[in-house]
Amino acid sequence: MQGYVQVYTGDGKGKTTAAIGLAIRAVGAGKRVWLLQFMKSKAYSEHRILPQISPLLRTETLGKPYFIAPEGALTQEQMAALGEVVVFPPGNPPAEYVADCRRGIRYATEEIATGKYDVVILDELNVALYFGLVTREDMEALLAARPSHTELVITGRKAPEWLLERADLVTEMVACKHYFDRGVANRRGIED
Repeated sequence: MQGYVQVYTGDGKGKTTAAIGLAIRAVGAGKRVWLLQFMKSKAYSEHRILPQISPLLRTETLGKPYFIAPEGALTQEQMAALGEVVVFPPGNPPAEYVADCRRGIRYATEEIATGKYDVVILDELNVALYFGLVTREDMEALLAARPSHTELVITGRKAPEWLLERADLVTEMVACKHYFDRGVANRRGIED
């Protein structure tokens, strides 16, 4: 079966949720799935259940127990909803986050190249690209390593235009209305 590159991006909610839904569907069809989450720790509700679903589904995270964002990228309301946020000067992200993400992209490239997965989901990788935690060159190497049978799903806001052009399927989640704008924090089991 031919695999394709999918990108889920945009400011609307649902990118990770859609990718997890695809993972469940793929496992249900007997496919081997790897979900690698950049910039997330195992603090989300899906981490309690996904490892128990099937030996065909592998999940890993590459994050800290806090979020990072460049100065001016988030409103006070957004930062309050996210919990702990480390703000950094544009172009100067925390070195430990950069090191983790660079190790992660190399690791992902090596794992994808093995061809042992039918579906690979790289959650929040678009944000890591946008924040400068991984480079376009890193991403180009990963895309080049993808076997033709592997479906690759890349999620996160701010997907770069060059990646949208390279993708076979692009879904943009549009934020039409969200209770975050009224100061509602993340709700367990819905947003985290």
